[in-house]
Amino acid sequence: MRVDLSELDEVIRKLWRLLDDMDKAGTTSKYDTTIPEHAFGQTSGEVRFEEAANLHGAQTEMKTKIEGIIKTLHGLIDDFSTKTSKVRDRYNNEEHEIKKGVGGDSGGSTKGQLS
Repeated sequence: MRVDLSELDEVIRKLWRLLDDMDKAGTTSKYDTTIPEHAFGQTSGEVRFEEAANLHGAQTEMKTKIEGIIKTLHGLIDDFSTKTSKVRDRYNNEEHEIKKGVGGDSGGSTKGQLS
């Protein structure tokens, strides 16, 4: 059986790019989605928007959930990437062992090989 290591390499590269994108999404969700309470309406003074605090609380709760989801996805992708890299390394090592076992790296005859 032959495994195309270049395809595994491509999967690993794609996973690394996805991890990079997840890092950016995590940073955005953490630092660029904070909305101050006053943006939902006036919370003090003569005219008050009573629901402003509730809206702000709901937004903060959703922001926290999104951060958690992104963190979980990042962990899942990182785990898959690490395992894929290990599989690729094992196939590569096995391929070298097989070549060595059949004389591919034994220093045998060089007849028919280009210098």
